[in-house]
Amino acid sequence: MPEAIPSTARKTAFALTVLASSLALLTTACTGQSDSGANDDATKDTTINFWHAWSAPNEVKAVTSLVDGFEKAHPNIHVNVVGNMTDDKINQALRSGGSKAPDVISSFTTNNVGKFCSSGALVDLNPFFEKSGIDPQTTFPKTMNEYTQFDGDRCTVPLLGDAYGLYYNKTAFQKAGIAHPPKTWSEFEADAKKLTIEKGDGYQQLGFMPDYHGWETTTEHYFAQFAPTYFDKDGKSNLAKDPAFTKGFELQKRLVDELGGFKRLEKYRSTLGDEWGAKHPFHTGQVAMQLDGEWRLGMAEDAKPAFDIGVAPLPVPDDQADQYGKGYITGTIAGIAANSHKQNAAWEFVKYITTDTDAVVGFANGIHNVPSTLAALKSPKLKYDPRFKTFLDIAADPQSTTTPASINGGVYLVTIQQFGYDYESGKVTDLKAGLRKTAAQIDTDIAQAE
Repeated sequence: MPEAIPSTARKTAFALTVLASSLALLTTACTGQSDSGANDDATKDTTINFWHAWSAPNEVKAVTSLVDGFEKAHPNIHVNVVGNMTDDKINQALRSGGSKAPDVISSFTTNNVGKFCSSGALVDLNPFFEKSGIDPQTTFPKTMNEYTQFDGDRCTVPLLGDAYGLYYNKTAFQKAGIAHPPKTWSEFEADAKKLTIEKGDGYQQLGFMPDYHGWETTTEHYFAQFAPTYFDKDGKSNLAKDPAFTKGFELQKRLVDELGGFKRLEKYRSTLGDEWGAKHPFHTGQVAMQLDGEWRLGMAEDAKPAFDIGVAPLPVPDDQADQYGKGYITGTIAGIAANSHKQNAAWEFVKYITTDTDAVVGFANGIHNVPSTLAALKSPKLKYDPRFKTFLDIAADPQSTTTPASINGGVYLVTIQQFGYDYESGKVTDLKAGLRKTAAQIDTDIAQAE
């Protein structure tokens, strides 16, 4: 059964915290030194440095096992592991280089891929894949292929993934006479209202917490189900032009209004438990449905809830009912430092941890994340709670989506989320005008970054 995943659980908050400083550092990142590059002999005895961010005991154990497997297969390449490294520290090291700097890095922040690639902080891995005869298109799920490259530069590679779905209180569903989890947003709206039990000026049970300040209810997680196109062919924001965004914002605002209004929901939200603690409102039954990632199943079971937990894909728009089963995908990424003097040896390590089926499966079993290769997703050696298969299927679904890489990282997502706050709270009342203004801000920010 999947257990709590501290590293994955930190991703959402962690990414926004380090975003500004990470982008500033990457803007001045080194693009390589005269004696760096893929000139080393990977068959000779050598040591490479691997920096990662995992820190929990089960995570460290899984990383150690992964590295041990590589060293056994490549006895001449030794891996010096440095864990619990933030993106700030990794980016500083990528900029400065030196013998103690990382040759290989892993990051939780997929939003920074565009900056990693455009700045030259990490090398383009396409030549390495070609040299090894590995086709990324047939090796990794479609969505993971998308979020690990920028403008044709594949400077990162997937290293396990995260998939978002719907958790629901099966006991509450039965009491409300709901036979199955909602497949469309109209069904979801009806179920959310039916599951809501008011109590005074609050709730005994809320069908769903729709607020963007809620738990994982971000704009990108909502919008993924509407299949939006964030940028047009010229790289301009599509926010005001693609009706998928309008539909996504309207759905969320409608949920806010139908379930009690922004002020009432926010007042109730302030009384609820922490997202990463045992008192999470889904664990306690205070919220009957929860948008969340694959790690929530283990965390919820550990909290020993007084109800049965159901897992399903998130709903889709009614006119896209045939796409039910898709979801939002993100994950950990790995890359090779441009200033590394041992890029060939580093590639042998990256290739092993990201494309060797048994290695990926073993790591996924240890970390309890979604495997990041198509072969690993189907491996009989994969161990998981039967409900966890929902996330494996979402990861493999070609209709699943992610947010595209941008030259200034995830700044555009922060801008969209901020507009979401203003719209749901009533600060902005003209949606179309607000979308145009927000799109213009996104275009300005990207132009300045370029």
